[in-house]
Amino acid sequence: MEYTCKQIVEPLELIAPKNTQEGWDNSGFLVGDPNCTATAAVVGLDCTLDLVDEAIAKGANLIITHHPLIFRGVKSIIPNNFVGKVITKLIKNGIVLYSAHTNLDKAESGVSRLMAQRLGLNDCTVLSRDGFGLVGVLEKPVESNEFILGVKDLFGVKSLRTSRPLDTPVSRVAVCGGAGKDFIPDAIDAGAQAYITGDLGYHNFYPEDGFMLLDIGHYESEVDVVNFIKNVVSENFANFAVYVTEKNNNPIYYY
Repeated sequence: MEYTCKQIVEPLELIAPKNTQEGWDNSGFLVGDPNCTATAAVVGLDCTLDLVDEAIAKGANLIITHHPLIFRGVKSIIPNNFVGKVITKLIKNGIVLYSAHTNLDKAESGVSRLMAQRLGLNDCTVLSRDGFGLVGVLEKPVESNEFILGVKDLFGVKSLRTSRPLDTPVSRVAVCGGAGKDFIPDAIDAGAQAYITGDLGYHNFYPEDGFMLLDIGHYESEVDVVNFIKNVVSENFANFAVYVTEKNNNPIYYY
C-alpha cells in the first residue's frame, strides 16, 4: 500500500499538534510536496547534507527532523551557504522535509518525557507554564557527585558542565531538552535540587543555594527523540521503511 508524505507524519502530529508550537518556531513541511507518494523516510535531529545523501542512498524521499532547517524567512536559495546548499539538494532530488520541534518538545510523550524516563523519574509534572520541561522524583535520593556521574553515564555525555555540586542528596530533578535556561526559575520554584538541560551560559552557573545545574549538551538532551519519531512511524505503518540516521548528527565535537 502506498502512502503520501502527509499521511506518514499524521500520527506524529496527533502526538505533537503543529498549533502547539511556539510562535517563533517553524515546524511542519518545509521543503517539497506533502502529497507526493512516500518511498521511505530517514529520521535525524538536524537536516544536514550528510543526511540528505543518506536519504538518497536509501531511496528515501522523506526526511523527518526535530530541528527545522528554516527558522526565518529565506531571501534566496542558492548553494553558497549551509541552508541554501541543503535546500538545493533536497529540491534537486525530490526529497520532502518535515520537522516537529517545539510542539514535540512540549508533547506529553515528547523530548522531556524521554529525558525523565532515562533518569527514572517518578510523579512527573510539567515544569513551565509554557509547557516545556518536567519535574519529578528519583526512586531514591542520590549523593550529588554520584548523581552527576550517573547523569553523564545515562546520557552518554563525554563532557558535562555543572555548577557547584550540592552538599546534600538529590531527590527532586527537573529536565528540559535543548536550550532550557529560561526555565531555571521554574525549576527552583518547583523545588528541584537539580536541573538538567543544554546550552547554559557562564552566568547561569551561579545558582541559588541548594540548587544545581547540569548542562549535558543540546544534542545529548534531545537525541532520544530521533528513535521516538522512528518508532511512531513504524508502529503506524508496518510495511513502510523508516531509518534512523547512521551519520553523526551532532555539530559539536569533543576533544
